[in-house]
Amino acid sequence: MSMGMSAQDIHFSQFYMSPLTLNPALTGVSNHSQRLILNYRNQWAPALGANAYNTSSLSYDVRKPVAERDYFGIGGTLWGDVAGESNFGTFQAKVSASYSKYLAGAYKKASYLVVGGDIGYTQNRISAENLRWPQQHDGIGGWNESEPSGEGPDIDNGNISPLNYMDVSLGLLYFSVLDEFNNFYGGIAFSHINRPNVSFLNQDVNLYFKTTIHAGAELEISKIYSLLPGAIVLIQGPHREYNAGANLRFRMKDSASGPKYVQFGLWYRTGNKVDGGLHSDAVIASARIDNGSYGLGLSYDATISRFRRAGTANGSIELSLNYYIKGKEDRRVYCPSF
Repeated sequence: MSMGMSAQDIHFSQFYMSPLTLNPALTGVSNHSQRLILNYRNQWAPALGANAYNTSSLSYDVRKPVAERDYFGIGGTLWGDVAGESNFGTFQAKVSASYSKYLAGAYKKASYLVVGGDIGYTQNRISAENLRWPQQHDGIGGWNESEPSGEGPDIDNGNISPLNYMDVSLGLLYFSVLDEFNNFYGGIAFSHINRPNVSFLNQDVNLYFKTTIHAGAELEISKIYSLLPGAIVLIQGPHREYNAGANLRFRMKDSASGPKYVQFGLWYRTGNKVDGGLHSDAVIASARIDNGSYGLGLSYDATISRFRRAGTANGSIELSLNYYIKGKEDRRVYCPSF
C-alpha cells in the first residue's frame, strides 16, 4: 500500500479574504501599506466530531512604492491543517513577493499587471495508531487491529516519521480600477511547480501540480450599494473545484477609523465526479463587516452533496479577520478590495 498525499490542497470558502493562500501575486495588493489576515475553518464537525477537519492560516504583507507608480509587495504565511481520525496534519511556512507594474491611467484610475511568487517549507505528519489496513480485515466485516499491517514494523509500532519538503508557486494578476467603487481583476496561480515527493514510505508519489484561476469585481449600484461578484476554479490532478457567487455591500455611516461597510452574500460550490460530470457540493452563506482598519467575515457551507446524509447541519463554519495598517505614503492607488 502506498501512503502518500495526492489529494487537493486546503481551500477557504471566503477565498477573497485569504489572498496570500489564493495567489502569491496578491502579496501587497491592498489600499493600505500593511495587512494582517487570520483565517479559520472547521469542516464537517457534526458528522466527524473530534475528527473534523480544521484549518488555520495567518499571513502578513506590506506594500512599498518603487519607481514612479510601481509597487513592491512582500509577505509571509503560516498555515496548518489537521484532518480525520489519523490526525493527518500539514504545516507550511512560506514567504512571498510581488511586483505591481503600472500600465495606464492615473492614481485613482489605473491598470496594473502584477507578478508574484512564493517559496515554502512544508511538513506532513500522521498518527499511525488509528490507521486501518486491508490485511487487518477478515473480508466479512471484521477488523483486528492486533494483526500486522503488512507495511513493516515501523507502521505496526505506530512510527511514521514526519515528511518535510520545499514548495514553490508563481502567480499573475491584472486589475483595473475605474474609480473608488468600481474595479475588476483576474489572476492565475501555479502551485507545486517543483512537484515534491510526498510519500511517507520512500516511494515516488509526487504532489499534483495545481492551477488556480480567479476573478472578481466591484460594481457600484448606488452611493449606498455595491455588488461584489467573484469566482474561482481549482484544477489539481484529476480534481476540479468551482466556486462562484456575489456579496451585496451596504455603505454605512463612516466611523472614526474610516469607511464602514456591511455585506451579505450567497455562493455555490461544485466539483467533478471521478467517473465524469459534476456534482453539487455546497451552498455558502456569507456575511462581513468592514470598519476602517479591520474586516470580519463569517460564512457557513450548507452541504448539498450526498455527504449531507451523514448528519443534520453537516456543514462548515469559517471565520476571517483582516486588519489593515495605513502608512505615511502620500501617493495612493486604489486596489480591489479583498
